[in-house]
Amino acid sequence: MAGGKIQKKRHGGGGARLQGGIPFEKSKGQHILRNPALVDSIIAKAGLKPTDTVLEIGPGTGNLTKRLLEAGVKAVVAVELDPRMVLELSRRFQGHPLSSRLKVIQGDVLKCDLPYFDICVANIPYQISSPLTFKLLSHRPIFRCAVIMFQREFAMRLVAQPGDTLYCRLSVNVQLLSRVSHLLKVGRNNFRPPPKVDSSVVRIEPRKPLPPVSFKEWDGLVRICFNRKNKTLGSLFKQKRVLELLEKNYKTMQSLQLAQDSGTGEEKMSPYDVALLANMVEDLSMETSDEKEDDDMEMDDADAADGRTSFKEKIMGILQQGDFAEKRSSKLSQVDFLYLLSLFNKAGIHFS
Repeated sequence: MAGGKIQKKRHGGGGARLQGGIPFEKSKGQHILRNPALVDSIIAKAGLKPTDTVLEIGPGTGNLTKRLLEAGVKAVVAVELDPRMVLELSRRFQGHPLSSRLKVIQGDVLKCDLPYFDICVANIPYQISSPLTFKLLSHRPIFRCAVIMFQREFAMRLVAQPGDTLYCRLSVNVQLLSRVSHLLKVGRNNFRPPPKVDSSVVRIEPRKPLPPVSFKEWDGLVRICFNRKNKTLGSLFKQKRVLELLEKNYKTMQSLQLAQDSGTGEEKMSPYDVALLANMVEDLSMETSDEKEDDDMEMDDADAADGRTSFKEKIMGILQQGDFAEKRSSKLSQVDFLYLLSLFNKAGIHFS
């Protein structure tokens, strides 16, 4: 309990403690923002309105919460996993003139149903960065923007552009769904206890409307392209495993006579499509180069007996039609990927 007497024993989070004597737990990502000037800067860049309901994730001891309330917003909804922190928040804001505008929800933000909100302002536990980002982007109704503190490397992947070293599948997927901009670099000494890495504040604005594309189709294509992002697309799509997958999809679609009805322009991205990514944390690789040995064999003439040679030629023809065969995923923009997906879909080739 906050303010209570505790036994002398080691805790997973190290020696840093709340004023009341509660130890921070680094395993839960409890790094409290302690620089008032930085808190004020985050509030200023959030662009808050008096009519806003603000979602705060991981409020901790309430330093950011207090400033959000003082900014004059309509309401603050804070989601906190640690019951000790929930108690600390209750005590801190008990009797506060703005306490009626604060609602605290105890629970796991990844598992609970989020209420309506206009804007999210948060210093989150970094281990939930990827699933939380996509959970927010799948939330309906669509919110105005999110201003979130991330681990710096993750933040720079979110904003990376084609040709950047950190440009990856995460970059492409998030930027398909939102406009992302870097706001602030934050040194580790602004936290208590200090984390091992620096941080960055990022602004995420969901796109309205969502692009007219099936997200399962989109992510299926991008997954293949970023499997080895510095290899040419011609080389990637010659891999036996890739060709077998696409040919299976092609035959299935033909048998169902859906090839003509499932083009990119006919399928729209749904919140369910977006939410699928929340379960793909392991797939959103942090690799920046082709470090693994390529164990995917390319199809050769020996496979002709299987009838796959003509299908391989069909795939290569699509890549050459769009001048993609010699291009690399690390250099392709959103427009390039959308065009490539449209070429495949028009030819009856699907990725889901």
